[in-house]
Amino acid sequence: MSPTLVFLVILLYFALLVTISFITARKTDTQGFFIANKQSPWYVVAFGMIGASLSGVTFISVPGAVEDLKFSYFQVVMGYTLGYLVIGTVLLPLYYRLNLVSIYSYLETRFGFWSYKTGAFFFLLSRIVGASFRLFLAAGVLQLGLFDKWGIPFEVTAFLSILLIWIYTFRGGIKTIVWTDTLQTAFMLIAALTSLFLIKNELNLAWGELTQTIHQSPHFQIFFWEGNHPHFFVKDFLSGAFIAIVMTGLDQDMMQKNLSCKNIGEAQKNIFWFTIVLVIVNFLFLSLGAMLYAYADAQTIALPMSAEGKVLTDKVYPVLAFEHFGLVAGITFLLGIVAATYSSADSALTSLTTSFSVDFLDITQKEEAERQRTVRWVHVGFSILLALVIILFKSLNDDSVISNLFKAAGYTYGPLLGMYAYGLFTKRSTLDQFVPIICVISPIFCYILNLNSEAWLGGYKFGFEILIVNGALTFLGLWLLSFFGGKKYSN
Repeated sequence: MSPTLVFLVILLYFALLVTISFITARKTDTQGFFIANKQSPWYVVAFGMIGASLSGVTFISVPGAVEDLKFSYFQVVMGYTLGYLVIGTVLLPLYYRLNLVSIYSYLETRFGFWSYKTGAFFFLLSRIVGASFRLFLAAGVLQLGLFDKWGIPFEVTAFLSILLIWIYTFRGGIKTIVWTDTLQTAFMLIAALTSLFLIKNELNLAWGELTQTIHQSPHFQIFFWEGNHPHFFVKDFLSGAFIAIVMTGLDQDMMQKNLSCKNIGEAQKNIFWFTIVLVIVNFLFLSLGAMLYAYADAQTIALPMSAEGKVLTDKVYPVLAFEHFGLVAGITFLLGIVAATYSSADSALTSLTTSFSVDFLDITQKEEAERQRTVRWVHVGFSILLALVIILFKSLNDDSVISNLFKAAGYTYGPLLGMYAYGLFTKRSTLDQFVPIICVISPIFCYILNLNSEAWLGGYKFGFEILIVNGALTFLGLWLLSFFGGKKYSN
């Protein structure tokens, strides 16, 4: 695919996003920026959240990973359904009852000032690193496919990537994003379905034969019942449930979209239908993965390999799409990866702006004109910060270090899980001023435990369940603090 064609496709794509932003952002105040004045149609939010949930990393990694993990990831997806049930029946009613803009305001009501700021800070830290990591990958794709050929340095690519997001989000915020996410989810699904359709035709399969090929694939194994297996069903299922709770229910980015629905009933309908569609979409991407390997095998295509002779699973889908699927499929893949990446990054920028403005600048106490000025400057500030972190990742020039930073940022969700669980399911107080210490010690301990678990625990290797351990340690720390006093708060 020529650089000129790549440029035109991306240019037209962002022109469409900007057009949507001008339509949706007219006469938007700060309430519109934060929660779309609670006027978002629930079905639009539900569909758009798919794209925000499945980032560009997932778009590429889930199909490729079936080589190593088979369909075991679907056990985690099944666990999501339990997690979203908790969100819909426990967390959403709480957020709507308290009429929250930032979900971390609950922590101040329940525990106090320091707990509130700690929860908000951990969200900001995790989202800055996570969004920058995803945008770093997207900027790298654009750099290799386009800007390197034009002699444009990576630093310019990074700032351009952020500028494109800023242009279509700075006026409308979440009011725009619920609609742009819908468009981006559509592009992502079109890319996957186009690839699957092309493989079906290339292998001369009817739809029934396609289903049979997936079912008979050596990669088609969903359930693992051996207790010592790294993807033992119970471990993956419970991990999926808690991942959904913390990375959606306790995440300002994802919940801000839910809080833009008209009322609690519509927000719960959104979560219900989002869950159903998310399960189907994840199974679609796993099935696509099985067919990618079936296609490569049938066409005797050499897959990208590491120096150690291991398949580079994250490169399987991009290589096949760009080099073997033809022009149309290549264009749809490009749109899919860009849409998947930017649908999670644009809402991250808006949620960072919202959380910092509400949780640290307390702009709800200011006049509307001053609120709007503050939000604009905070939005610009986080845009620049994300660009600088992306450039920092590039300067590190070490994929393992960058990947570990991304994983480490995920440990900040454990303290959030522990604080909310303690607040919702106990009536006990705690010493608010010492909560930040507990919330720092717990993820550090879990990170060290995860690195050394095989040596310390007789060969046991943690997976997603380290999140549960992290939350449990935070819960235990808050409970121990409660014996030393603390102001009483009610749920």
